[in-house]
Amino acid sequence: MFIELFAAVLLGCFFGIFTGLTPGIHINLVSVLLVSFSGYLLVYVSAVSLGVFIVAMAITHTFLDVLPSVFLGAPDADQVLNVLPGHRLLLEGKGFEAVKLATIGSLLCLILTIAVSPFLIPIIPLMYAFFEPHIGWILIAACTFMIWKEKGISGKIKGLTVFLMSGALGLIVLVGIPNLEQPLLPMLSGLFGISTLITSLSENVKVPPQKISDSIEVGKKNMFKVVTAGTITGSIAGLFPGLGSAQAAIIASEFLGNIGNYAFIVLVGGINTVNFAFSLVALYTIEKARNGAVVAMMQILEKTDLNTLIAYLAAALLAGGIATFLTMWLVRVFAKLITKISYPKLCMGIIILIILMAIYFSSWIGLLILIVSTAVGIIPGLWGVKRSLSMGCLLLPVILFFVM
Repeated sequence: MFIELFAAVLLGCFFGIFTGLTPGIHINLVSVLLVSFSGYLLVYVSAVSLGVFIVAMAITHTFLDVLPSVFLGAPDADQVLNVLPGHRLLLEGKGFEAVKLATIGSLLCLILTIAVSPFLIPIIPLMYAFFEPHIGWILIAACTFMIWKEKGISGKIKGLTVFLMSGALGLIVLVGIPNLEQPLLPMLSGLFGISTLITSLSENVKVPPQKISDSIEVGKKNMFKVVTAGTITGSIAGLFPGLGSAQAAIIASEFLGNIGNYAFIVLVGGINTVNFAFSLVALYTIEKARNGAVVAMMQILEKTDLNTLIAYLAAALLAGGIATFLTMWLVRVFAKLITKISYPKLCMGIIILIILMAIYFSSWIGLLILIVSTAVGIIPGLWGVKRSLSMGCLLLPVILFFVM
């Protein structure tokens, strides 16, 4: 049984490389395919092994998806906030260190989450009952504070406008267009990916040689703060439907105050991993699935007992260790390749790839969403307000979900 579970972890890590590095290919897609073939696979392997495979794949994905976000400007929903500081570090020749910071956050927050899980299991149902009625209002407070921090009355009005514009876009895409395949791909790629790439092209940006160095230091105090905050808010995101890593990062960053770009990258990396890891604990304690991968696990194995949870958390820890080495090896490859390719041509290639993927997954509606999202995503830079306010595309629908 041990050999079977270990093999499942290794295979899950391999698929996690594929999903993490390929924009638009999510773990949910592989999980759904696995459920489709589970009737055949269960003849040869146990249901727990299939669950362990999904866990290892998902954890590896949360480590590796920072690479396309930083080097290609092609984020998924969980890494979207890392595009901006990560891209800035890339243009300073510090793309390696941006990825390293996110990896440190993922690993430390994963270790802390698993360490505290046994103590939280008895009180998670109480936490769930306490936080659920207040999540919407917490998000409202965080968003209000984000907008209020813009300089001057004009900046606040512009910030509010960007938030509401992106929020309206999110409502149209996520609520107004039912049964749309991969709605986040064109919307987030436009708001944060293509808009950033177009800005870089218009400014004739050149990527400098990337340094494989350790010049960036977050500091022990800041590291402790962001790892703790990442674990707490990532756990909350793992408990509640509709509350993702990006929304949790907004909450955490507003409560932490000015922690700087470096610590923020650690925070987002950590929250991304904790969100999934803690959803395993939520599966055991309140018997609810909080993401597509866990839904697939529930369909394969209806009841998760304590021994199964231990197997899942052990697989997550092992996969996190493997994913750390994989990420730090692959980032060296990315750092060498990025300077050997014409950056304008790379940007154009990525833009074309995203356009083709949007059309493939969402037809002409996806292309229309991509165009509108890109236009909205360019506005914050023109107006001089924070691009993170474009997270209204996810925040406003979630706020309305919780308060209405």
